[in-house]
Amino acid sequence: MTTVDPVRTVDPAPPPPMRLRELVFGAACAAAVRAAARLGVADALQDTPASVEDLAEAVRAEPRTLRRLLRALACQGIFEERPDGTFAHTEMSRLLREDDPHSLRYIALWCTEPWTWDVWPKLDEAVRTGGGVFEDVYGREFFPYLNEDAPESAYVFNRAMTTSSRQSAQDVADLLDLADAASVADIGGGQGHVLASLLERHPALEGTLLDLPGVVGNADPRLREGGSLASRARVIAGDCREDIPVQADVYVLKNILEWDDDSTRRALANVRGAARPGARVVVIENLVDDTPSMRFTTAMDLLLLLNVGGAKHTRESMVERLADAGLVVGEIRPVNAYLHAFECTVPS
Repeated sequence: MTTVDPVRTVDPAPPPPMRLRELVFGAACAAAVRAAARLGVADALQDTPASVEDLAEAVRAEPRTLRRLLRALACQGIFEERPDGTFAHTEMSRLLREDDPHSLRYIALWCTEPWTWDVWPKLDEAVRTGGGVFEDVYGREFFPYLNEDAPESAYVFNRAMTTSSRQSAQDVADLLDLADAASVADIGGGQGHVLASLLERHPALEGTLLDLPGVVGNADPRLREGGSLASRARVIAGDCREDIPVQADVYVLKNILEWDDDSTRRALANVRGAARPGARVVVIENLVDDTPSMRFTTAMDLLLLLNVGGAKHTRESMVERLADAGLVVGEIRPVNAYLHAFECTVPS
C-alpha cells in the first residue's frame, strides 16, 4: 500500500502566543507577496501544477530560494504545495495574475511600495502627534514626491487605483437608481470608470468627470473624443477642493473624502455650493466600522495617517461631516464587501 503525504496546511486558529509571533512577522508575508508579484510567479504558473524548477526557469530565479518563497506563501493560502512537491494555484494566488479579471497584482504592489517600509516604523510618532510623517521622512508632501521623484511608484499607484475603480464601478452602477436623473457628475472620479458604467447603464444620462489634469488626461477611452460614450460625457480638469464648476442632478464622490479634515470640508462645501436644491449627493467610502472588511480598512486607515495625515471614516464621522456641509443624510447602503454609499440630498 502506498501512502501519500497530505497537502501541507496551517492550523487555522493557532494559540495566542503563536498568533502574536505570526503577526509581528507580518512584514515577511507582505514582502513575500510583493516578491511573487514582481517576479511574475502567478503569471508563470498555468492551470496545472508546476515544479519549482520550471517556475524558476520561467521567472529567472534560483529554484531553492523560490521554493522557500512559495512555501511561505502557501502557508498563507497563496499557492498550494502539492504532495509531490509541485505548486498549484489557489483562489488568492490567481489574484496575483495580471490577466485575472479580479487581479489585485497592482494593489499588492502599491501597498508594499518602498516608501511604505520607511513610514510604517514611525506609526507611534504619527499616533502621538495625530499627523502624517511622510514629509518628515522624504522632505516633501506625499503626492508631489510620488509624481515628481518616484515615477515607478506613481505608475504602480495609478494602475492600482485603476484596478480598484474598475472592479467597483459595476457594483456602484448596480446599486444606484438613476432612472429619474438627466445628469450625473463624478467628482474626483479618477479616470472615470464609475461614470462610464453609469452612462452605459442609463442610455439617456449625461455625465461629467472632474479630477486633476494629470488624472483626466488618461480618462477612460469610452469618455474621450471618439469613444462610445463621448457624446454624453464631459471631462473637466480641476481640483474639487478649489471649485466644482458643474451642475448635475446627482453628484458621486467615491473614496475622496479621506484626506485631512480641511480638504474634506472644502470639497463638500464646493459640492453644496454647486448643486441645485433637491440634487442628490452620493458619497461612497470604506468604513473602519464595516465588519466584513475591518482588517483591510483599519490597515488602510493607518497608512493614510502616515502618508497624508488622512483617515478612513466610521458611519458616525461620515454622517457628521455630511451634515456639517448642509446635506440631508438619508439611507446608508453597502455597495459591496468593502464600500458603503451614503445617500444625501441638497435641501431646498
